[in-house]
Parts: sequence; structure tokens; C-alpha cells
Amino acid sequence: MKKVKKDMGMSNSEELSASATSATSSALQRQRRLIVLTGPTAVGKGTVEATLLAQHPEIWVSVSATTREPRPGEIDGKNYLFVTEDEFATMQREGKFLETALVHNMAHYGTPLQPVLDHLEKGVPTILEIDLQGARRVKQRAAELGLEVLSVFLAPPSFEDLVTRLASRGTENDEERRKRLETAKIELAAEKEFDVVIVNDTVENAADQLWKVIDKEYSET
Repeated sequence: MKKVKKDMGMSNSEELSASATSATSSALQRQRRLIVLTGPTAVGKGTVEATLLAQHPEIWVSVSATTREPRPGEIDGKNYLFVTEDEFATMQREGKFLETALVHNMAHYGTPLQPVLDHLEKGVPTILEIDLQGARRVKQRAAELGLEVLSVFLAPPSFEDLVTRLASRGTENDEERRKRLETAKIELAAEKEFDVVIVNDTVENAADQLWKVIDKEYSET
């Protein structure tokens, strides 16, 4: 390449400048890691994301597939891709997921792979919101695919805060709440596995901290 450039009349200083530009471009490309957001049940991941997206609509959040029933107000294709167990199994056999998990021993969840790859290739800030199992599997699968991951853990101010939030939303029965809180204890114990920890003391503060993480990864300056 250098010989061709010299034949075309490129000076040594121009070659150095071009090399520096190329190196910077490569560095920026490496910097754009997939953001994996995890946190225990009822910590407010969805609310923080909604606040973040209202302020920064350029962000793309992956839509997970799930076999659980929709909650009131949830829209198929927007909140989740609601599929049957058979449909989920078919997608899994065909290699269409980045990761899959059985959550709370109640429903399957999975991250469709191709949309994630498409958005990362375009340099679009990309977030996955998944549980602890999924986050671990994404790290493993990302390494196989040559993707880089930045893991973010959204933590509650206290465990008691989680108990209050879960009870107040009223979307689970007593047995479901018990299972979710048991899982939450396991998830909280894994906090140190993550690159960044954000405490959701207020939605606005948590959304702002998450944006700073994303902006640092995807900024071209």
C-alpha cells in the first residue's frame, strides 16, 4: 500500500496522516462495544431505559423473544416478541439467538442475533437488557463471534427496596414474587462480575449515568 501511495504522489507526511486516521478509525470501531444491561427483578430496568430513550432516541434496545404471557400494556414486537414454546425451540435450533435462558423456571427468553449484528455494524448505540444467565451467555457467545461487550449492572439502593417495588407493581402472585426474590439474591451476589455498576436511587440519575457509559463507548471524539 505504501508503494502505491508514493507512486500516486503521496508525501511521507500524508502517509503518516492517513495511517493515523486509519488507526483512529479502527480504535473507534473497537470502542463500540455491545452494552449488556442486567439487574435483579423490579430494579427498574424498563423505566430507566424508557427515560433514557426519551432523551436519546438514537439508542437501539434489542427486543427479546419470550414464551411468557404479555403483561397489561405490553405490545408484541415492541416490548417483547411473544412466541410459543414451539416457535422458540425452532428459532433456537436454527441458531437465531445470541443467547437464551429459562428465567425464574417459568419462561424462556432469547436475544435474536441478526438485529444486534446489524445495528452494531452501523455504529448504532446498542443495548441488551437481559438477566444474569443471559449476560453470562452473551459474554461467552460474543467471544466466539468476535464481539466486544461492556456489562452494566443496575442495582437497587437496598434489598428491601426491591421487595417494596415488586410488591407495589402487583403483576405477580405470592409464589411468583417469592421465586423472583430468591433469584434477586443470586443476581445481587454477582454484581462484581460486571464492568460498571449503577445504583437506581432515582430514575433520572440512573438514566443519566447509563447515558454517560454509552456516550463514552460510541462517541467519535
